[in-house]
Amino acid sequence: MNKSLSISIACAAILFSCGTPEEQTGWAPAGDHIKTVWAEKVDPANVHQEYPRPQMVRDSYLNLNGLWEYAIAEKAEESMPDSDGHILVPFCIESSLSGVAGSLDSEHALWYRRSFTLPSKWNRKDVILHFGAVDWESEVWVNGNKVGNHKGGYDSFEFHVSPYLKKGKNEIVLKVTDATEVGELQPRGKQVFSPDRGSIWYQPVSGIWQTVWAEAVDKTGHIADYQVECSIADGTISVFPEICGEGEASVELLEGGKVLCSAAAEDGKAVLKIDNPKCWSPDDPYLYDLRITLTKGGKTIDSVEGYTAMREISVVKDADGHKRMALNGKPLFQFGPLDQGWWPDGLYTAPCDEALKYDIERTKEFGFNMIRKHVKVEPDRWYYHCDRLGILVWQDMPSMRRCKLEEWGQGIDKYDAGNSDQLSGEARENFRREWKNIVNQHRKFPCVVAWVPFNEAWGQFDTKGIVDMTKTLDPGKLVNMASGGNWISGGVGDILDSHHYPEPAMRIWDPEMVNVLGEFGGIGLPVEGHTWVDQRNWGYVKLSNTEETTAKYEEFAKLLIPLVKEGCSAAVYTQTTDVEREVNGLMTYDRKVDKLIPARVAAANREVIESM
Repeated sequence: MNKSLSISIACAAILFSCGTPEEQTGWAPAGDHIKTVWAEKVDPANVHQEYPRPQMVRDSYLNLNGLWEYAIAEKAEESMPDSDGHILVPFCIESSLSGVAGSLDSEHALWYRRSFTLPSKWNRKDVILHFGAVDWESEVWVNGNKVGNHKGGYDSFEFHVSPYLKKGKNEIVLKVTDATEVGELQPRGKQVFSPDRGSIWYQPVSGIWQTVWAEAVDKTGHIADYQVECSIADGTISVFPEICGEGEASVELLEGGKVLCSAAAEDGKAVLKIDNPKCWSPDDPYLYDLRITLTKGGKTIDSVEGYTAMREISVVKDADGHKRMALNGKPLFQFGPLDQGWWPDGLYTAPCDEALKYDIERTKEFGFNMIRKHVKVEPDRWYYHCDRLGILVWQDMPSMRRCKLEEWGQGIDKYDAGNSDQLSGEARENFRREWKNIVNQHRKFPCVVAWVPFNEAWGQFDTKGIVDMTKTLDPGKLVNMASGGNWISGGVGDILDSHHYPEPAMRIWDPEMVNVLGEFGGIGLPVEGHTWVDQRNWGYVKLSNTEETTAKYEEFAKLLIPLVKEGCSAAVYTQTTDVEREVNGLMTYDRKVDKLIPARVAAANREVIESM
C-alpha cells in the first residue's frame, strides 16, 4: 500500500483530535500486576488516537478517547449519579490502564460521562457517534436525549446524533450493564467473574474497550460501508458500496498514488478490471489503495479511502486426494498460534497501537503464517496490521458459555454427539445478531480467510443453521463449523477441526472435509518476575528453561510432518503469550521475555509448512 493512505490516517487523527479536557489529571495505572513496557508510555491526553477504521478513512475525525467521569450504581438508576472519579477510555474498568482496576457485577451499572466541542465546520453536517466495542449492553444519551441502545460486546455500533447537538460544549452519557456469565445470555469468550486457579478462564471485561469517536458526513447522503469480492481468473475486483441517502457511487483502484482503473457502481456494484494483478499472500502482502466517491448533481458529497487485495481462499484436492486449503489457487499449509488477545495491563485492550502490532510482528518472526483469533474480536486496526504485515486469520466467535462437564463425558470428539446447548431463545438471538455483525464488519479484511462460530461445544447450538448463515453472509471464505469437536455430519462447513494436547495428533479424519489440528501444544514455562501470580501457574506440559521448551517445540513440529503427509492441512499451536495463570505462551504475558528461541522455532515452522 502506498504512503498516501497511511499519511491521511495519521493526519486525520492529528487534525481533529479532541485535545485535553481539564479533567485529564491525576491518572495512573492501578493495581500491582505485571505490566508491558508500553504501559509506561500511556498518556491520557493522547491514548489510541490513530484512525480506528483504516478501510473507511474520511477527513473528518474527532477522537473521544481520554479521561471520562464514571460511576457505579444500582441497575435501576435512570440517570448518572455523582461521579466516582475518572476512567481512561478505551480501557475497561477492570484493567490497570483504566486507572480504576475495579469491578462490575450483574446487579449494577457502569456510567460514563464526558463533554466535547464540535469542529465549527461540522455545524451543517450529519454527525455520527461511533463506539468500537462496549461490553455488553449500552444506552447512550447526548445532551440529555436518549439516542439509542446496543447489545453486544464485540461488534461496533453508531448513532446519528445531529438532532441532539448544539453549538459549543456537548455532553455524552453512557450506561453499561454486563452480566458476564450470570444468566448466560451473552457471548463472553473466556470472561468469568472468578477465574479458577490454574485454569483457562480470565478476568471479566466491562464497559468501553475500543475507541470512541465521531465523524461528520453530508446530510443528503454518505457511504455507510462497502464489501469486496475478487476473481483472480478474471483479473477483477468487485466493490459493493452501501449508500445511506442519495448519490451515485464510483470506485477507483490506486497503486503508488496513481489510478489504475475506475468504475461507476451500477445496481450497487462496481467492477474494476486490473491488468497483470498482483496477489496478496503472507510472503507478499500486496495491497491496492481504494477510493470510493459519492456524487450528487455532479458535486462530490462524500469520499472515503481504504484498501483491498487480490486474494482468494478455496479448497482443492492434492495429488493424493486430500482436501487442502488453497491461497490464490495454490495449496498452502496454514500454521499459526492460538492468539487470545489479552494484555496484563489493558485486558482486552492493547496499551497502544504499537503494542497491538507487536504480537503480529513477533508471530511472523516465529515463522508462522496464520493466527487463530480465539473467542475474541480485535479492533479494526489489528486486522489492518495483519493485512499489511501478511498474516492469515481464522476468526472465532466469542463463546456463549463453557461446555458442561456431562457433555464432555458423552464425548464431543465424534460426529453427531447430540450436544446442542439448551440456550434460551433470547440467548440464541443475541448470538446470531452479534455474529452476523462481526462477519459483516470484518469480511472485507484480506487477512480473514476462515470463520469459526463454535469452539469445543461451548454454548453450541443449531450448528448447521449458524454455518449456513455464515456462508450466506460471506460466501468467499471457509467455515470451520466447530473447532475441537461436536461436529455435525453431512458436509456442514468446509473444515473438520480436532484438538489434541500436548503433542500433535489427529483424533479423526474425514476425506470429504479439510482436516486440521485446531489446537495442540501448550508447552508451559513460568518465568520468575513475569507471571500474573506466583503460584499455581499452569500449562499442558511444564518445563524449566528456554532450551527445554524450544527442544520440546521442535519435537512437536517433527511429529506434525507425517500428519501433514496424511492429509492435515493446518495446525494451531497454543499459544502466542501467557495469559493470567496460563504459562504456555511463546512469550511471557508482559511480552518482555521470549520463552522459546525464535530462530529455532521459525526453522521448525518452515519445515512443517514446506512439508505439504
